[in-house]
Amino acid sequence: MPSIRRLSPHVVNQIAAGEVIERPASVVKELMENSIDAGARRIDVEIERGGTELIRITDDGCGIAFDELPLAIASHATSKLETADDLFRVHTMGFRGEAVASIAEVSHLQIRSQTRDAASGGEIRVLAGEASPTQVIGTAPGTQIEVRELFVSVPVRRKFLKKDSTEFGHIAEQFLRLALAHPALHLTLRNNGKGVHDLPPGGLSERLARLHGSLAAKLISVDASAGEARLYGYVAPPDVSKSSRRSQYLFLNGRYIQDRSLQHALGEAYRGLLMVGRHPVSFLYLELPPGEVDVNVHPTKSEVRFRDSSTLYRLLLQTLRAKFLQLDFQTAMDARGLRAEPTDRQMSLEPTGDLRAREELAAWAKQALEKASEANSRLVAPAEAATPAEPFPRDQPRPANGHVPVDPPEAATTPLNSNDNGSLASHPPEAEAASGAVPAVLANTPPIAEAAREAVGQRQPPTHVLQVHDTYLVFETERGLTVIDQHALHERVMYEQLRPRVLNGTVEVQRLLLPVPVEMSAEEAALLADHESLLAELGLEVAGFGGATVLVSGYPSLLTKADPAELLATVVESLQAADRKATRRDLADHLLQSMACKAAIKAGQRLASEEIAALMALRHLVDDAHHCPHGRPTALTLSRDELDRQFGRLG
Repeated sequence: MPSIRRLSPHVVNQIAAGEVIERPASVVKELMENSIDAGARRIDVEIERGGTELIRITDDGCGIAFDELPLAIASHATSKLETADDLFRVHTMGFRGEAVASIAEVSHLQIRSQTRDAASGGEIRVLAGEASPTQVIGTAPGTQIEVRELFVSVPVRRKFLKKDSTEFGHIAEQFLRLALAHPALHLTLRNNGKGVHDLPPGGLSERLARLHGSLAAKLISVDASAGEARLYGYVAPPDVSKSSRRSQYLFLNGRYIQDRSLQHALGEAYRGLLMVGRHPVSFLYLELPPGEVDVNVHPTKSEVRFRDSSTLYRLLLQTLRAKFLQLDFQTAMDARGLRAEPTDRQMSLEPTGDLRAREELAAWAKQALEKASEANSRLVAPAEAATPAEPFPRDQPRPANGHVPVDPPEAATTPLNSNDNGSLASHPPEAEAASGAVPAVLANTPPIAEAAREAVGQRQPPTHVLQVHDTYLVFETERGLTVIDQHALHERVMYEQLRPRVLNGTVEVQRLLLPVPVEMSAEEAALLADHESLLAELGLEVAGFGGATVLVSGYPSLLTKADPAELLATVVESLQAADRKATRRDLADHLLQSMACKAAIKAGQRLASEEIAALMALRHLVDDAHHCPHGRPTALTLSRDELDRQFGRLG
C-alpha cells in the first residue's frame, strides 16, 4: 500500500478550486460578494470571451492594506471569522477564505488595492499559484481584481467549458442575482467592451423595472412576518408564468439561495392557478437572525439549513394565498392583440394584432351587447354568503369578488350534470318551482348551501345572460363585457366542493344498488388496487372482482350524474400520468382535478336559464373562481374602455 503523505498547497488549492470555481460565473460571484462585504457602493464588472480571457472586478470598497495583500491570496485566510462560533452568526457573503486562493491557483491573477486612509496602494500578481512580491502603486481607493487565462493550470477543465456566449449567459445570471439582492448598489456589466447593464442605486421596484421592464408593472407586492422572520418582495400574477423555475428568485439576508421546501410552498400557493408544466415568477426576500440559519452547508453557499423550516414554509404559503384572495385575477381580453392581461392592475392596452381579428371580435361584442340591452334588466349584487372550507389557513377574511354578479332565479332546479344519454337533465320549471326544490349542485354543497338557497329564493332571474355556442356565457358587468367558459367554471366549482370534504374526511358517498363492473387491463387493475385506500378517501369505492374486472360500488354524491366507468377510466389515466415521486397529497389533488373535470358540464351542452343562474351563484361562493383547477382562466373581460376605443367613441 502506498504511504500516506501530505498534499502540497498547490494540489490542495486546485482541489478547492474544483469545488468553488466551476466556471467563469463562479469567479464573478465570489469576487462580487467580496466587494459587497468590503462595503462597496459601486461595482464594475468587465468580461472578455465569456470570462476565459478576462474577468475584471473593480469596486470602491474599504480596500486591502498593503501588508495584507499576501494574505488575500492565502488559503483559508479571511477577515470575516475569528472563532468557530462565528460560523453560526454569519453576517457576510463570504467567510471560508477559499475563493481568491483557489482562483489564483488556476489563473493569472492581479490584485490592486488601496485603503481609504492610505497615501498609496499595493499590487500583487499570481501566475498559476506562484506569487510575486507586493509592489507599491498609486491607485484609487478600493480594489481591482483581474483574472486572466482562467484554468490555465488545469487545461482539462478549460476543455469542458461551453461557448463564450453560453459562459457569459451564466455570468449575466450571477450578476442579475446579486443586482436583485442588493438594489442599493451601483452595478455595471460590460462584455467584450460593450455595455450590458448600468444599474444605478435605488429601491427594489426600480431595480426590477430596469431589469425586467414591463413585467415589473404586473408584479404583486407581498410583506409579512412570523416572529423574527420577515418575508417580502414581489410575485407575478398567474397569467405570467415560465416553463422552468429559473425565474424564481429567493434571497436570504441578501444572499441568493435555493431551498426545495420553500420552492414547494411557492408551487402550492399557485396550485390551481397555473396550467400543468408552468411555473410562477417570483422575487422573494427572507430576513432572519443569522443564528436561525446555517449557511455553511455547501462550498458555493447556495444551499442553507434552517432551524425552523416549517414556520417559513407556512409563512410563504399563507402570505401568498391570503394575498391572492384579495385580488381579482379575472383575465382581461385585448380585442386587438387577442392577448390575456391581468385586470387587477388596470393595464393600458396598446394597439397590436391583426385588423381582421379586431373587427370580427368588435362586431361580435357589439351584437352581444345589443342582445343584452334588449333584456332591459340590471344586475344586483348577491347577499353575502359563507365560503367553502378553505384548506389553507388565512389571516384575513375573503374579500368580495369585485365583479357585479348575475343573480340566481327564484326556483332554479335543474342540476348542472349530464344525464345518462349525455345531454343535460331537464325538468318543467313550473313543477320544480311549485315543489320549492333547488338545483342539486346547490342542495348538495354545504357549507354554502344555505346562502345559495337564500339567494335562489329571494332573487329575480337574470334575463341578459347569453349562452354562446353552448359553451360560453356572456353578460354585462360594470367593467364591460364578461365571457365565461362554462366547463372551466363548473370544474372549479366541483373541485372546491370536493377538496375540503376530502381534507376533512367528510365526503358523502353515493353507493350503488348494484356495483358496476368495469373491465380493465391487468396493469390498470393492479394500479387501482395499489391506491384503493386513497380512492376511498376521495369517495370512490372500488374492489377487485377477479381477473382484470373491477367493481365500482360507490362514488362521491356530488358527482350525481357521472358515469362510474368513465370516471374510473379518468382516475386510471391520472394515476398513470402522475409522477412516481409525487406525494400522497399531490396525487389526491391530481385525482380530484380529474374527477371534477369529468363531472363538470361540457362545452357544447345547452343550459337552461335556471342552470345558468345556479352556476353564476356558485361562481361567487368559491375561491379562485377566476381559474379552473388546471390553471386555465374561467372568464375573460372586455373592458368598456376597450369597447369604446374599438367603436371610435374615444376622442
